[in-house]
Amino acid sequence: MLIIKKLNAIYDKIPVPVRNVILFSVITLGFHFLYRVTVSTTHSWGFVMWLNEGLMESVFDSSAWFNRHILQLEFNVVDPRTMIFPGAGYVSVTAGCSGLKQLYQVLVLFLLYPGPVKQKFWYIPMVMLAMHLTNLFRIISLSVIVIWQPQYWHFSHDWILRPLFYAVLFAFWVIWVEKFQLKKKA
Repeated sequence: MLIIKKLNAIYDKIPVPVRNVILFSVITLGFHFLYRVTVSTTHSWGFVMWLNEGLMESVFDSSAWFNRHILQLEFNVVDPRTMIFPGAGYVSVTAGCSGLKQLYQVLVLFLLYPGPVKQKFWYIPMVMLAMHLTNLFRIISLSVIVIWQPQYWHFSHDWILRPLFYAVLFAFWVIWVEKFQLKKKA
């Protein structure tokens, strides 16, 4: 009991914003590592395979349409989901590009994070849509990079556009805390 009282005393001294960031980090990192451990098993389930295939197709078709009709980029499609840009390189939408992990991450974060349940019913789908749009932006950006600055493709993929998901998730989490969680307590 003495240890619990000491831990509670320490916890009470931590400012609320810091506690919130710690909880966000624990949920986000915990999910990330749990996902890594279970991904091979869960991705063999029929429903998850179907969902991942649908997301890959949606991401590929939407980004290919945008590249062709809005940006007017020229490319050939090979395999089920690869855009080959003549004289430049290619962009493939694989299972890791579907955005499924990020959608799960949104669901887990906002289900576990404190706040009004009623608001979660619309906020979670809205953030999932934002993450999907972020993923489209990512694939479209990689298409542009592979054409005009191919030497930066890997760096952009690994160190700018992949972390972008976490930046977007963090921004929506801040909005959640400021507008719903803290407002409820006030």
